[in-house]
Amino acid sequence: MALVERFLKYVSFDTQSSEETEVTPSTPGQMVFAKYLKEELESLGLEDITLDEHGYLFATLPANIDKPVPTIGFIAHMDTSPDMSGKDVSPRIVQNYDGSDIVLCAEENVVLSPSQFPELLDHKGEDLIVTNGKTLLGADDKAGIAEIVSAIVYLKEHPEIKHGKIRIGFNPDEEIGLGAHKFDVEKFGCDWAYTMDGGEVGELEFENFNAASAKITFKGRNVHPGYAKNKMVNSIRVANRFCAMLPAHETPEHTEGYEGFYHLISFNGDVEQTTVAYIIRDHDRARFESRKKKIERFISEINAEYGEGTATLELRDQYYNMREKIEPVMHIIDTAFAAMEAVGVKPNVKPIRGGTDGAQLSFKGLPCPNIFAGGLNFHGRYEFAPIQNMEKAMKVIVKIAELVAIK
Repeated sequence: MALVERFLKYVSFDTQSSEETEVTPSTPGQMVFAKYLKEELESLGLEDITLDEHGYLFATLPANIDKPVPTIGFIAHMDTSPDMSGKDVSPRIVQNYDGSDIVLCAEENVVLSPSQFPELLDHKGEDLIVTNGKTLLGADDKAGIAEIVSAIVYLKEHPEIKHGKIRIGFNPDEEIGLGAHKFDVEKFGCDWAYTMDGGEVGELEFENFNAASAKITFKGRNVHPGYAKNKMVNSIRVANRFCAMLPAHETPEHTEGYEGFYHLISFNGDVEQTTVAYIIRDHDRARFESRKKKIERFISEINAEYGEGTATLELRDQYYNMREKIEPVMHIIDTAFAAMEAVGVKPNVKPIRGGTDGAQLSFKGLPCPNIFAGGLNFHGRYEFAPIQNMEKAMKVIVKIAELVAIK
């Protein structure tokens, strides 16, 4: 099975994760996909294949070299984002893209246009896998899975390429920040690993956001509006008051690079009760802690004004910036850098304006920077994946395995 065929098969599985279920994997479709992958890895003749009850799938490609070589891993996640449906994904391939608008869904007037997504023009002449405008594509991170499996197949078919022991790991629930929580680093047994979970060709990332989530519940008091003076407390208005207290321009749509933000991701309620949810992000640990304290201070101010218990806060750290864990082992970045250059890819070292499983794994003792998987516009109907990007990512995996064995 070729890389593209493999990817198109993978995106047919509905693996959208959920923050509501509190089980791992968070949705049954992820385990269905994991079992399919397990059977595929078995058919390819890999060894030490394990799939645990939480949906973590590990396998080994044995070394084909006698000398001691570090054991390295390649990791990707099986779930797709809860932001948009991943059910009944119906991709198509736009061959030799000419730089014009791509109509994804004529009946709903969904158009992938370079006027809105100028990065399209970087891929003129390439073959783009796009959606039908009704779902996301799932290249985040099924492109990564397809690239890893295809690279392993290539190494098996080309024994002249010498390599050490290689471990591959596919996990659930990365999109809800839980992908590494039950990842057994000791069982995985690697000196270091790479997540194949980045975007554009050349991306090489070992810095990411520090991340937290905040859920705030506002209690109100509902009475007849005609007789509400000095009695009613409208929780919707209180919630709006709180939202207005946060810096107006420290949001995703106003920030870039190393700039952090508060991101309002949901707002639901009525007069009696309103719940809002934020995610908090910053690369700098001190600023990250300051952001959390600011939210706590504003909650206190709301309660001082409207009465204790009006606002309750659930604040939870999700992951931290992996840079502090990668810097002592920068040779693993050097190896990835050299592998990219060797296959004609210009490395682009940049901070992740998000997180990966690699961030949490790095803090669990497995240094794990992130490499591009090649998809773009993740988490929505405008997602697309240039086939040439995916092919380059696969070649980088093969070259990393080769370079580690040479050193």
